[in-house]
Amino acid sequence: MNIEERLKAFEELRKKIKNIDANTKQEICQKAHTFNNWFVPENVALSFKGLETLLAPEKFRNWAKSYQFSASFTPKKVGVIMAGNIPMVGIHDFISVLVSGHILYAKLSSQDPYLLKVIAEMLIEIEPRFADKIVFAEQLKGIDALIATGSNNSARYFEYYFKDKPKIIRKNRVSCAVLNGKENEEAIKLLGTDVLTYYGLGCRNVSKVFLPNDFDLTRIMSAMEDLGKEMLQNHKYANNYDYNKSIYLIKQIPHLDNGGLMLKESEESASPIAVLFYEFYKSTEELSKRLENEKDQLQCIVADGGWYADSVPFGKAQYPEIDDYADGVDTLSFLLKL
Repeated sequence: MNIEERLKAFEELRKKIKNIDANTKQEICQKAHTFNNWFVPENVALSFKGLETLLAPEKFRNWAKSYQFSASFTPKKVGVIMAGNIPMVGIHDFISVLVSGHILYAKLSSQDPYLLKVIAEMLIEIEPRFADKIVFAEQLKGIDALIATGSNNSARYFEYYFKDKPKIIRKNRVSCAVLNGKENEEAIKLLGTDVLTYYGLGCRNVSKVFLPNDFDLTRIMSAMEDLGKEMLQNHKYANNYDYNKSIYLIKQIPHLDNGGLMLKESEESASPIAVLFYEFYKSTEELSKRLENEKDQLQCIVADGGWYADSVPFGKAQYPEIDDYADGVDTLSFLLKL
């Protein structure tokens, strides 16, 4: 396949996903849920919407056009160690490796062993030549390069075990929000989706908000109350909520609680499930310096309408576009240089 044929196949994949019938999609969502209780059908359906965003026709085509593809290169075996914290979280790497023309050797997470196989089947049905380009493997032996996503601890293992291979190793990251106090209730409700979609398990979920000194915290608690209580329908989320609430009460740690989400002041960035950290700032200049120093720990910053520099609008954190690379590392450029 040349690059044009590969791009056309992915464009057809988007159409296929967009037109999948309701019963089939429901079956897929339900089966994914059997592998992972965090993957409720509504969230799996959201991951399909996220894939549609990644493959948005004009943006997808322009993304590919910004790179130089060689017509005479030797395909390499690229191992990809997929995370499984949210549904289909490894889809960008899946797309990038196959668009580059290399052979994908994917080690799926035990938390998400099903969804990418479904996508692969759809793609192969569209373009059978991809059958020789996609391998789902338990062990990544004989690979030429590696892309791995995991914890800071697993990253050290990957660095050592694959020390002689070209690689991208991703570690723990978090996302935050910056408010200026002008946000209305609807905007803060949108922020709530950035906090609680996928139960807050993704690196693009907002785990901390930075607020101006005079911000009324009850505005956040009120706007996110309904969504927080909705999350309690999942027993795993409810267990985490109850656990963290009991810890705060027993230790008399100050916090706000709207019945489904807690708000706690902290200088830390990564909050527990069912908890949103907050911190006050004195000036945007001071905050900008702070976030610049912490940029290697941040996946994305969200702000109402994207007013803050290099931020994502409220409600869009879980819908990255194709050129929005995890950890800011250009995956496709890495692949094309192998």
